[in-house]
Order: sequence, then C-alpha cells, then structure tokens
Amino acid sequence: MIPQPWLNEMEDERRETDGWPEASAKLLVLMMARVNTVLLGKTEVVKQSFAALLSGGHVLLEDVPGVGKTMLARAIARVMGGEFKRIQFTSDLLPADVVGGLVWDAKRGELVFRQGPLMANVVLADEINRTPPRTQSALLEAMEERSVTADGQTMRLPMPFMLIATQNPLRDDGTYPLPEAQLDRFLMRLSIGYPAPEYEVQMLENIPPRPQPEQLKPVIVPEEWMRMQRDAQSVHVHPELLAYAVHIAGITRTAPELSLGASPRATRDWIRAAQATAYLDGRRFILPDDLKATVEPVLAHRLMLHDEAAAGGANTIIVLRRLVAEVPVPTPNAESGRRR
Repeated sequence: MIPQPWLNEMEDERRETDGWPEASAKLLVLMMARVNTVLLGKTEVVKQSFAALLSGGHVLLEDVPGVGKTMLARAIARVMGGEFKRIQFTSDLLPADVVGGLVWDAKRGELVFRQGPLMANVVLADEINRTPPRTQSALLEAMEERSVTADGQTMRLPMPFMLIATQNPLRDDGTYPLPEAQLDRFLMRLSIGYPAPEYEVQMLENIPPRPQPEQLKPVIVPEEWMRMQRDAQSVHVHPELLAYAVHIAGITRTAPELSLGASPRATRDWIRAAQATAYLDGRRFILPDDLKATVEPVLAHRLMLHDEAAAGGANTIIVLRRLVAEVPVPTPNAESGRRR
C-alpha cells in the first residue's frame, strides 16, 4: 500500500505531466510478455533486466551454467529490434577481436579497418569472464563513452547501445574476475536462479512448444527504444529521495566491513534504475519502494569486502541490507518536492 503523502505527490505529478506516452507502456508489457514465453517463471528477472536497459545501462547475468542466461539475453535482443551481435568470450580472444582493427585486404593491396562485433545495438558478451582481463578491458570505453578506439581511430557506436554479459561464478575453472572499473559500468548484476518445480516440469513437457529466442518478433525499432529511455529519465524524483540515495551511498564508503563503497556513478545508476522501474509500472513518480527494489542489483556488485569481513562469513549483500535497514525512509514535505 502506498503511503498517503506519496499518493499526494503522484497526483500533483499527474496534473503537471500531459501527453504521457501510454502506448509505450503497452509496448513494454508486450516485450516482457514475449520474453517470458521463452524463460518461464522469471518475470521479476525479466522486469529488472528491462529496467536496467531502459536506464541506458548494461546488464551482467551471473549464475551457474544451464539456467537460461544466454537465452534471456537473446530473447531481449530480439524483441528490441535493431542489430544484434554475439561475442563468445574465450581464453584466446584478443582486444582486436572485440573492437576491430586493421586487416590486410588482398584485393585492394592495403590495410583496411574491420569493424568489431561491438558495432551493434544489442551485444551479447557470452561468458565474459572466460577471457583474460586485458580483453575484458577492451569493453570499458564502449560501455561508458559509447565509442571504440582502435589503431588511433575513435568511432561512435550505434545508438542505442546495450551490452548484456553473462558470466559463470568465479569458483568455476577457467574464469577470471572482472576488473572493478568494469563491474562499476554494469548498471545491474542479476541472477536467474533455478526454476520452480512446476515451471521445470512445464519446460520438459514443452506443451505447447515454447518459442526459441530467434522466433520472437521485434516489437519496436531502436528509435522507439531511445524515446522510451528519455521518457524514463524524465520520471520525477523527490529531492528527499535523492538525499536518501546519496546518504546510503555515502555510508557504504565508510562502513567498516567494506574496502570499496558505491561510486557517484553507482548513485546515478541507482536513481535511473528506480525511474525506469516506476516507468515500467506506468508511474511518473518514483516511490521509496522503487529504490529498495533496485538497491541490491545496482549496488551490491560494486562493493568490496575487507578480508577480515569475508573471512567472517559476510558478503556484500548482507552488509548492504544492514546499511539500508539502518536508514529511515523519508516522507515528502509539502513544499520541498514542488517544481518551480
């Protein structure tokens, strides 16, 4: 149940916002519904993935093999339309294999630049932690600046640009940890988890036959997705909720269990994720629940524990939950949230 002060704020926002794109909400519902036909019983993960991409960010899907990470990424790419590329990360992959580079053209008798697979609207980086950090770092510029530099040439990536990466848990053989700078560029880290028994039975029965990701039809074109991203970022955020997010990010930087807290980029991404969550729910105004629903997938993977805390059995999610629980949820002031 939404507290009355926030309901009052929402009514004010409705009166101030005309021409809200109701058609976009229907398209988003259709997109998520189509993805849910491929990955059964994971509606919350699908919604969180769409919220991250709608925020203009990238998604890291981390889980054990065989639970549908790659399938989810392929399905999302299909319903979004635009150009899709897949990079299978392996131990022998080089940076030039990702961003592109000069190759010899025998017909022309000269070196020509060959674009890498990053030149697409939706890129699936499959098993990203199977490749060494040198190749992983080739994605840093693309993820933040939306450009790539190779052989002294800087080229803009297509817009929109979204990276969906999958990785296996670090305890698996042949995996390399992602650099902290790269983890900070993923807006959310999500885990799919094993399906509930009833959905696993339904998957095995395959009645009616479930569609494969490649059989899904695009719902929108890239230009429409960019408009949705702009609309999501226009969702109103009360100043007290901004202060609340900044306060929680600040205490992660001084928590005794943590050696690395949330960056300013993390705070910005948290707000954007909350805006996108509200937008997916058809609201023009974020609630404290939107921040609470997104705090763990946005912040937890950016935090680092001290060795002593890790040895004591703590993890970043446990620490983050404790810190969030210690901060009271703000209530709106009659004047502080008004636009001027």
